[in-house]
Amino acid sequence: MSYDQKIKELNINLPNAADPVGSYVAAKISGKMLFISGQISIDENGKLIKGKLGKDLNTDEGYNAAKRCGLSIVSQAKKACKDDLSIIKSCIKLTGFVNSTEDFTEQPKVINGASDLIASIFGESGMHTRAAVSTNSLPLGVSVEVDAIFELN
Repeated sequence: MSYDQKIKELNINLPNAADPVGSYVAAKISGKMLFISGQISIDENGKLIKGKLGKDLNTDEGYNAAKRCGLSIVSQAKKACKDDLSIIKSCIKLTGFVNSTEDFTEQPKVINGASDLIASIFGESGMHTRAAVSTNSLPLGVSVEVDAIFELN
């Protein structure tokens, strides 16, 4: 089954791949590697998912925010691959940043939202290395940001 078929089977609606709002590119291919810039938490209506985990949002809400980041990662990958996800060989690494209070310790559970989404689409090829990092602030006050590295065929 192709990745696009898997997306349809899972009834996933990918968001539009957003253009960068700063001095960087959203995605860059170097050799056989595809780098996706950090994707911030935006809901299905295009509204920023803001707030601190441990204060404004709970772990489940953070998980869903990270899942939204994962959807944006797939959208950016699809755009970078000229709508042909079949050229993706595997997901190498995700790095997740969680805007959280200093006593919040469930960053890995939050970033599982992005990890689980990537694995659900790419299967075994979606299994990746990862970091889940706490931060005291993220751009625009969002709750979660995730970037990705993929290997291409």
